[in-house]
Amino acid sequence: MKRSQINKAVRNATRFFEDNGWTLPPNPQWDVTDFGLGDFEKLGLVLVNLTEEPEYCEKLMYAHKGQTTPAHTHKKKKEDIICRAGTLAIQVWNGASGSSEVLSITLKVNGKATNFESADIIRLQSGERLTLTPGVYHEFYPESDECIIGEVSTANDDLHDNFFVNTEVGRFSQVEEDEAPLVKLVSD
Repeated sequence: MKRSQINKAVRNATRFFEDNGWTLPPNPQWDVTDFGLGDFEKLGLVLVNLTEEPEYCEKLMYAHKGQTTPAHTHKKKKEDIICRAGTLAIQVWNGASGSSEVLSITLKVNGKATNFESADIIRLQSGERLTLTPGVYHEFYPESDECIIGEVSTANDDLHDNFFVNTEVGRFSQVEEDEAPLVKLVSD
């Protein structure tokens, strides 16, 4: 990704956070990624690590319509994905996405156990949340023009606990320095 594209994404996210009453902590940890696939407008996400402790973490994320976070799972991390503003669609699989085997899956939506079929799409409105357990594959994308996505989870390990269906995915993007950075990225 070009640094100018990262800077633009940070400005857009900051504006939308502020428009929706979210104040970031001092010196937040930014992460802007195209998942190493070179198409941020289609496969991209802006993340801000609000809290990272050995036992838990919290993130605030921004995406606009047309962007998808690719299908992946975690072996250790349990997480609540929370729609903070907009409408968020989350597709879930009980096994790798694209599997022809139909498997039911029980997940908590707003704290209530709910049954789904593998490959169902769950739509969350502002304030709603989905609890994902280890081994559940998921991808998500905004259905609104812009979306703020929250994550509260057990300890986060982006290097060793993200398992993407597309083996071409790289968690952190290579950065082409075409202008000065607005913020320091986690990967810098």
